[in-house]
Amino acid sequence: MSDRKRILLDVDTGVDDAIAILYALLSPEMKVEGITTGYGNTTVEQATDNTLRVVQLANCGYEVPVAAGAEAPSVRPSRGTDAHIHGHNGIGDAVLPPSAQLPLKENAVEFIIRKAAENPGELTLVTTGRMTNLALALKKAPELARQLKQVVTMGGTLFAPGNVTPVAEANLYADPEAAAAVFASDVPLTIVGLDVTVPTRLTGADLEKLARYAPQHKQAIIRFLKESLGVYFEFYRKTNYFIEECPMHDALAVLVALNPSLVTTQKFNAVVDCSSGLTAGMIVTDRRPRPSMGRSVEFCVEVDSARAIRQMMSVFWSE
Repeated sequence: MSDRKRILLDVDTGVDDAIAILYALLSPEMKVEGITTGYGNTTVEQATDNTLRVVQLANCGYEVPVAAGAEAPSVRPSRGTDAHIHGHNGIGDAVLPPSAQLPLKENAVEFIIRKAAENPGELTLVTTGRMTNLALALKKAPELARQLKQVVTMGGTLFAPGNVTPVAEANLYADPEAAAAVFASDVPLTIVGLDVTVPTRLTGADLEKLARYAPQHKQAIIRFLKESLGVYFEFYRKTNYFIEECPMHDALAVLVALNPSLVTTQKFNAVVDCSSGLTAGMIVTDRRPRPSMGRSVEFCVEVDSARAIRQMMSVFWSE
């Protein structure tokens, strides 16, 4: 596994996080060094339990430690869970067997700091939930910004409409102070936001192809995908008028971490608005010829969505 891309995942395991985890664990090109969890789509307790069950389902052939993290935003009160999007259990009310694996006694912040210190310049952290764990880790160990190879974050939006407010995406809106701290740090940061995740959609027809062509030993995974995505499909039908399709928000962040050629990026100086009004959680970019606000952040602005979906599906039907 020495030639595999080594990643840490920071998740709030809902439906799309589960798909991202499965892709990362099944990809022959990635090695997941550990998964940390937090609140968001569901509670941190449920997210941790979901993560352990999904890791067991993947049966990837190597040990994947799981560490529980933040229970609430760093400053603001919690907005609650997203049961209307991800079901009451966070994974579309799909049922997976309990895992025999237990979460680490070490918390998520300590785990991220330790793994990065043990492997300086080697690990890419992919965050698919709120940025609270990472912000707390950077506050406790500022050297983390130099030790991580890269941070790829699913969150935010530049030009696309927000999905919680007209201008803000859920992960940044829930804890803008955490996002602002990460944006202000020196960590190499790539933002995979709604500009590229919303056009990258998995369809019901894609699921039928997976059911038809996936090998027998992966059919349990495909059944889980079909069961968990029912609630997710219905939410996007009601809110975005998508018919039997849904964005692959979190999976795209993992795909981009592995294969940056899927997207076109631009760098802008940027900050996150921490006000309490309509612009809370908004990414503000300084696009003047001589920007003086924020620091340079890499943003994904275009995506080859068809190629991204093919790449994601490939791990589910390969032997």
